[in-house]
Amino acid sequence: MLARYFMFTQVYFHKTRIAFDHHLQRALAEMLPGGRFPRPVGDELKAFLAWDDWRVLGALGRGEGGDHGRRLASRDHYREVYHTPEAPRPMDLRRLEQVRQALGDLLMAEEIADRSWYKVGKPDIPVITNNPIPEVIPLSRLSSAISGLAPVEKVMLFCRKEDFEEARRRLSSVSQRRKTR
Repeated sequence: MLARYFMFTQVYFHKTRIAFDHHLQRALAEMLPGGRFPRPVGDELKAFLAWDDWRVLGALGRGEGGDHGRRLASRDHYREVYHTPEAPRPMDLRRLEQVRQALGDLLMAEEIADRSWYKVGKPDIPVITNNPIPEVIPLSRLSSAISGLAPVEKVMLFCRKEDFEEARRRLSSVSQRRKTR
């Protein structure tokens, strides 16, 4: 469980991977007919299978996929400018709203861990214990490490690379307001 938790927080929901996922989803939406993959069934299966890595990479190399495709091909991905803790508290969410307001039109993407297809929720795996008699109980009752894991609900905010310094400048005003309170 701990390995799964850390794989999610450190690898699957890493800021750079999330930025590239954002660009890839939007570039594909521009490249695909009707903005969607063909369904992988019946008559559409062959068309679905034609959208392999080589086809997508070739399209990106030809400049397809709009601005997001260009950003993928040139590694000019959006930059994370702010993120909440993994398990944000109400005060963290209030600060997030202040940051959103300060960023304004510079905010290009907001990605939330609980919307990711990789999910780490509250663990509650049934295990068998022999203490004193065999019974099935949640792992969280046996392990304080597991019971202490909170669902990951981290929020990341991204801006364009060319706007990163201006975004940081705007966020310094949020930090200054917080210090004067």
